[in-house]
Amino acid sequence: MTKEVEKAKESYKRWLQGFNSRDRDAMVAEIHFPHLRLSGSNQIQVWHTALDINAKFDEQTQKLKEEGWVRTDSRCIEAFQKGPDKVHLTMVQSRIHSDGSEYNRFQTLWIFIRENEKWGVKFRSSFLVNAAESTNFGTL
Repeated sequence: MTKEVEKAKESYKRWLQGFNSRDRDAMVAEIHFPHLRLSGSNQIQVWHTALDINAKFDEQTQKLKEEGWVRTDSRCIEAFQKGPDKVHLTMVQSRIHSDGSEYNRFQTLWIFIRENEKWGVKFRSSFLVNAAESTNFGTL
């Protein structure tokens, strides 16, 4: 594994730990802005600054709880393209209930870049479709 891939994976793992603990600061620390996501319903979502994430963070957390979410797991994290300042990671993510059962599995692509000597995610695309998908962003 190259150091670039290692740095991208480390950034992703920190983001996921922040997501699962609902620590918005930890999540924001792993994101480059503006940040874009192509949703499971093919809607382009944009967060221009950390304030955009914070604005609807509590609403997203509530929707996750309503669907019975306790954590998200990631499997098969693989780099399929890499360069000195950009890494494309693909993975399978699973939403998990409190009894450990998986209730939503989806594929996702994350593009990490090195900007100002810091690795972070700049773009995501996933096949996730659920209640929490429609919060916490602006659209183009």
